[in-house]
Amino acid sequence: MNLEKYYTLDGSRLSFTRQQASDFAKSVAGDFNPIHDVDSKRFCVPGDLLFSIIVHHYGLRQIMGISFSGMVGDDVTLILPEVNAREISIYDEHDKKYLGVSTNGEHSRDEGLIESLTCNYVRFSGETFPHVLVPLMKQNNVMINTERPLVIYDHMRISLDRLDIDSVNLSLNESIFRLYGKRGDVALNYDLSCNGEVVGKGQKKMVLSGLREYDQASIDELIATYSARKNHYTNTGQ
Repeated sequence: MNLEKYYTLDGSRLSFTRQQASDFAKSVAGDFNPIHDVDSKRFCVPGDLLFSIIVHHYGLRQIMGISFSGMVGDDVTLILPEVNAREISIYDEHDKKYLGVSTNGEHSRDEGLIESLTCNYVRFSGETFPHVLVPLMKQNNVMINTERPLVIYDHMRISLDRLDIDSVNLSLNESIFRLYGKRGDVALNYDLSCNGEVVGKGQKKMVLSGLREYDQASIDELIATYSARKNHYTNTGQ
């Protein structure tokens, strides 16, 4: 995926331009969430990009969890500590925490395996809306604010049985929606496989804010707008 063109790393200082982050969201993850648009007032760097950078930078462990405690904007510079530890906290240059990384198990620097895992892990973002989220919202009679949709990651996790593999594919196993008043979360559980054999599990958990009663007409309009944006980018690259 040529990950290096989507961020800037100067020593331990990690930063992003809006264009870099937006290009990754659209061209790699297939994610057209408006908060990743260059001109968005609530712009943030995609969680999938942060996940990919962490795995490439620190290497792959059998068990990895990344929790998000803040939205990374283009005005944020993260400091990647050069440590060999199972628990890593990542702060900005003003000591505000944005990421927590938890790891366990064997360690691998296999570039082919890491590339396969991260590419396949992030591409599912493009399938989350509308294919997964809309049926879950309809089933629970709630929906996001279609005029100002806000869906962000809470955490990502992977658990591999072993690392003596050369590739990883993902397939959605289960999606779970939990409602807390005007907020909710969605857990997407994946099977990780290599050459048809299940070799682990993965999960992405997202937080949905500003929930209100489900309205099919509003959802249809949101889907149409989303699809038009995606088709325009596919045809023009913009």
